[in-house]
Amino acid sequence: MTTTFFYSSIAATVSLTVKIWSKSTTRYNIIVLLSAFGVYVYRDLWPLATFTEQPMDLSEGNVLWIKLAILTVTSVIIPLFIPRPYVPVDPKNSMPEPNPEQTCSLFSLMVYTYLDPVIMLGYRVPHLRFDQLPPLSDTDYSQYLTSKAFPHMDPYGGAKRRHLFFSLMRVFRKEYSILALTIIGQCVFAFASPIGINRLLTYIETKGAGTIVRPWFWIFWLFAGPFARVLCFEWYYYIATRTLVHTEGLLTQLVFEHSLRIRLKAETSDDEKAVPSDQDKGSANEHSQVSTAVSRETSTVTVKASSKGKATSDALPKTSETTAAEKKGADNLIGKINNMVTTDLTNIVDSKDFLLLVLFVPMQTTLCMVFLYQVLGWSAFVGLGTIVCLFPVPGFIARKVQEVQRTRMKKTDARVQDVTEAVNVLRMIKLFGWEEKMSARLEERRDDELMWLWKLKVLQALNGIINFIIPMLTMLATYATYTVVMKQQLNASKIFSSMAVFSILRMQLFRITWQMTQMVQGKVSLDRLTDFLQNTELLDSFTNSTAEIVPISNVQDGKFGFKNAAFSWSAESSNGSSTPSRRSFTLYVKDELLFKRSCINLIIGPTGSGKTSMLMALLGEMHFIRSDSNSWFNLPRHGGVAYAAQESWVQNETIRENILFGSPFDETRYKKVIKQCALERDLELFETGDHTDVGERGLTLSGGQKARISLARAIYSFAGIILLDDVLSALDVHTSSWIIDNCFRGDLVKGRTILLVTHNVALASPIAQFIVTIGQDGSVRSQDANIESAPGEHSLLASELHHDEEVMRLAKEEILQSTTNEPKAQNQLIMAEEIAQGHVTWKSMKLFLSGLGGSYPVFFFCVWITGCLFEDWANTFQVWFLGYWGSQYETHEPSEVQVSFYLSTYSMILAVTMVVYTGAYIFYIFGALRASKKINSSLINSILTSTLRWLDETPTARIIARCTQDIRAVDEPIAQAFVTLVEVAVSMVTRLLVVILFTPVFVFPGVVVGALGMYLGNLYLSGQLSVKREMSNARSPLLAHFSAAIAGIVSIRAYGAELSFKNESLKRINHYIRVARMSYNLNRWIGVRIDVLGSLLTAALASYLVYGGSVGAANIGFSLNMIVELSMIILWGVRFFNELEVQANSLERIQEYIDIDHEPPSTESGKPPAAWPTSGDLSVERLSARYSQNGPEILHDLSFEIQSGERIGVVGRTGSGKSSLTLALLRCILTEGTVYYDGIPTNTLNLDALRSNITIIPQRPELLSGTLRRNLDPFEQNDDATLNDALRAAGLFSLQEELEEARLTLDSKVASGGGNLSVGQRQIIALARAIVRQSKLLILDEATSAIDYKTDTVIQTTLRNQLGSDVTIITVAHRLQSIMDADKIMVLDDGRIVEFDSPQSLLRKEDGLLKALVDGSGDKVALYAMAEGRASTSHQ
Repeated sequence: MTTTFFYSSIAATVSLTVKIWSKSTTRYNIIVLLSAFGVYVYRDLWPLATFTEQPMDLSEGNVLWIKLAILTVTSVIIPLFIPRPYVPVDPKNSMPEPNPEQTCSLFSLMVYTYLDPVIMLGYRVPHLRFDQLPPLSDTDYSQYLTSKAFPHMDPYGGAKRRHLFFSLMRVFRKEYSILALTIIGQCVFAFASPIGINRLLTYIETKGAGTIVRPWFWIFWLFAGPFARVLCFEWYYYIATRTLVHTEGLLTQLVFEHSLRIRLKAETSDDEKAVPSDQDKGSANEHSQVSTAVSRETSTVTVKASSKGKATSDALPKTSETTAAEKKGADNLIGKINNMVTTDLTNIVDSKDFLLLVLFVPMQTTLCMVFLYQVLGWSAFVGLGTIVCLFPVPGFIARKVQEVQRTRMKKTDARVQDVTEAVNVLRMIKLFGWEEKMSARLEERRDDELMWLWKLKVLQALNGIINFIIPMLTMLATYATYTVVMKQQLNASKIFSSMAVFSILRMQLFRITWQMTQMVQGKVSLDRLTDFLQNTELLDSFTNSTAEIVPISNVQDGKFGFKNAAFSWSAESSNGSSTPSRRSFTLYVKDELLFKRSCINLIIGPTGSGKTSMLMALLGEMHFIRSDSNSWFNLPRHGGVAYAAQESWVQNETIRENILFGSPFDETRYKKVIKQCALERDLELFETGDHTDVGERGLTLSGGQKARISLARAIYSFAGIILLDDVLSALDVHTSSWIIDNCFRGDLVKGRTILLVTHNVALASPIAQFIVTIGQDGSVRSQDANIESAPGEHSLLASELHHDEEVMRLAKEEILQSTTNEPKAQNQLIMAEEIAQGHVTWKSMKLFLSGLGGSYPVFFFCVWITGCLFEDWANTFQVWFLGYWGSQYETHEPSEVQVSFYLSTYSMILAVTMVVYTGAYIFYIFGALRASKKINSSLINSILTSTLRWLDETPTARIIARCTQDIRAVDEPIAQAFVTLVEVAVSMVTRLLVVILFTPVFVFPGVVVGALGMYLGNLYLSGQLSVKREMSNARSPLLAHFSAAIAGIVSIRAYGAELSFKNESLKRINHYIRVARMSYNLNRWIGVRIDVLGSLLTAALASYLVYGGSVGAANIGFSLNMIVELSMIILWGVRFFNELEVQANSLERIQEYIDIDHEPPSTESGKPPAAWPTSGDLSVERLSARYSQNGPEILHDLSFEIQSGERIGVVGRTGSGKSSLTLALLRCILTEGTVYYDGIPTNTLNLDALRSNITIIPQRPELLSGTLRRNLDPFEQNDDATLNDALRAAGLFSLQEELEEARLTLDSKVASGGGNLSVGQRQIIALARAIVRQSKLLILDEATSAIDYKTDTVIQTTLRNQLGSDVTIITVAHRLQSIMDADKIMVLDDGRIVEFDSPQSLLRKEDGLLKALVDGSGDKVALYAMAEGRASTSHQ
């Protein structure tokens, strides 16, 4: 060895003197010294552990032990404890502060002591904030991960076209190689305890006769073996969870980047493709929940083939059979994409442990059989045969579980869909008094779901029981064969060592059943992602085929427009196989169309002609089809392109950040933009001005504000070309005029090319220098600077122009801005969601426990806990009984031991244990489902009876999250964690008591270890609770950014902002990775420590029992068995307590929404007479109202009377209280005074009774997804004849006479919110719903000029002629012409009535407000004539 040490000294000298060889030489030297240490261990330390050998170098005396000590320090301790140097991924860009994980010593890395500072900080502070966590390791940065992985994963980054699984394996090949090694280590070291117990008990049974190895070695082995196993186990999960987090980040970014390349498609609901009608509403619809370009744009393109050769671009939804190709085309791609980064991603990362199934299980099972064969001979194969014979049983049950799970998920989906929709239209539900009916419907859905959840839980319980019984029967068959057939002695050493191995075998059966399901789900999700990446239709610019794409060189530089170009929404769409109502749509531009540079180009045309499609085609969103060799289109992008969609898209940022959109801040330019886009007044109303967060999907903004912010974004940009898609449609005439005069005539648009799509021809034409007119068939009818010649090309366009001019003349009399344009200072209403701190409150846990206990909580918990105790004691007793059976062979001859008695008794104990456990668990499931039902019911009823004020303050997304995610947590994780925690606590106490009972002296070590475990657990929980909550909050912004970007994908691509959005996504992924890595690593920290404590306790007990006690081999084996299990149970106890506390955060969130302000509950005395109301009489006395208890009065002492059947118009300037009056009549806000409806004071009526007898038609009615029938009659109270009569009376049929087969029917599909219908159609459906309800009082919030002239005429005719003579109509007017023929007109100002009389009487008042408005209008004569006409009619 002298030569070895001399060689090592030379190597050490070289490592100190030659810098470039330092690292490699040091590592080599450590290997040399470690080899020398191994030689000394074998020669001189191993003999000390035997009875038969002596150290070979004992002649060296004390020098030997000094050499060993020095060698131990130099080869083991120093390499393990010296810090490692930081090696940056990029030497040019190293981290200023490396992550401790990268620089800590090997020992610290193995036992996770580098996390101690985080643990202690988490214990000291109430909440561990994100910025208090260690910095992200540079190997974890998403930028590094994507650069390394995308060349193998992204088909457009050079990756091979193969299944995503193989791409992931290529990226993580090193990680999975390490995982395989740690699995092998776990398999080997898992047998440390069985072998150690077997050897120790054999030593005690034989009194040491023939023993070679000393018992102290096996005692040390009981500590070292499990410690090595836990190191392998924790290192496996350290690598696996790191890979998991990296996979989450990579797949999220991969799907996001690929989404920026795809052509979006859409659906309504079910498998119907939406085909909207008479509003050119938008291919630019960018709302993620409903539809996208294809479905909305179908109204704007030309049908190239029709059954009668007639263009039906105004086609309405029509029920028809769906071919497979059509169904595929109707996929809701946005929903699918969002689902991929949530559900599918979860399934994929949950299946990360597939190596355990394919490597660990076979290897562990093989080693188990080898061990059992060594101990019990060929009887082990009888046990194996039993397993093989019984294995189909859990497989059969697992299949049943999957079937029930699938059905249950469908039921859950149905409930979630209903809940989501109910929350989205919650305001409508309250206004219509549908709370009880909706509650009953949701309750019915919930009961249906819980019934299947009950079946699932029972099957899962049965599966668990079967998986428990099979190893027990296997053990029974093996022991019976060994004793009865082989006539062998079943002593304690064989029983307790084999029991430990049977326990390992049982775990493998468990693993096969539950992990196989995970694997299947993971594969299905990987298949979906692979299909998405390889088969989703992309924009033309990303396709390999260039057959139909003209190279840009074919287009003369600078040309901007089209020539002989055709466009469709899908490369597969023009196959002519669709039914007429689903015909493929194609936009065709014949000859050359060149837009004029450096001026405003107007694109006009009748509704549904294809104006929006022209913009989408320029942006490359549509598929380009060459019609001849000269076909081309070009949008010059070198000077930049800006775009504002008709359905405005905003990010969840501040108003300023939305306008800047990544551009540098120029204060002068910014202020000009704010002024020119009419945003000054809005910003003044917000307390924080342009620093106001707009919220998710612009929650804090009105529709008009979002439209102007989108316009401001385009104007602020420095783009040379600006595409504006009907940005004026969401604005009232006054605001539109302001923008025309100040923005489009302003200095910021000079020299820039603007393409403006608009319906408002009269308003926009004066600013245009070039006008493109598109005909009804989608062809370009004219292109010149003469506005006068354009309308003449089409009679429908001429009528719309006439209508627009009429609106312009009435601009001065327009006394109300659109409610969508009403600015509200809501920025302080939407409160930030708080992160809970500390432990879960008792009140929240009581919510679950009270539901669990039901009406008799004492009885429930006594029965259940007693069952758990009895089952655990019976389980413990059967272990002791086996030991007792084995001990009989120590005192009796084998022939004297009654094997049949012991076998039958053991079988009976097993049977009783199973029966009691099954009964207790089923009893608990019943209680858990009762708690789920009660909590869900309380939450739903609380939300449905909430105040409108609370709805204003609370984002819809949060309410939906409570009703879906948090209720799901109550159904499964919380219920499962609680039952497991109780069972673990019972087992922990039982085993500790048993150990103390058999070895009373061990009460002190037991208490010390228990206290240490609790202390470590408390340290861990303090930090982990905070990190888990931060992790949940880090995931939400990542998904929110993803969803928002997908929703605004057209705008992002138009601006060319893909790179900045990719970088923002990477930034948010980094944030998530930093928290997630810490959360998973904290699990490793506690796992190592609890396992070490357990191993120490086991070794200590073994030392005492072997050297200090005389309790017999059976009792020693029993005690060791209990203490080995105890160490595992303590760890699981800490884990499940943490899981329960984290999941119980959902209980806190639910409790928060139960403890909100509610409207008055219904009472028996509040029910009106059965015949009420018999008339529409309305009498109001001293009515005052306010929005909140501390808020100012908005209505002041209003008193008036309305006779049944009268038509009343309500007018007033913005903020005069018109909308507040309608809400006050429905008691939606706080009121004082008395309102008599048909003689009964409304404040004495139940709210549902009042609201169900009044119908309000808002400006933009809310519709439910599903059929038109469901919207007219949501609770199925009328027959089809009644519903069709209502549609006919409302004027729908007369409106669509020309549409032939493609018309709306009761079976037509309606998208969520009515997104596939025009505003006019929604108004007509709402009117039909009012007719169906047969209310005596109808309140109409008149629609804005967004409704076309024909639809507006139909609605007004219906209101005048189709309603009953006893129906009172109150119309909140936006235009004087719609109410001048009313019976009376009410003029409001500052919440007070200033005038209320017939129109002709008010027009006679010289100083009257109404007279002043009429006289100042541009249509004075017509308005006077309407009033007089009404007067003469009424006199007749």
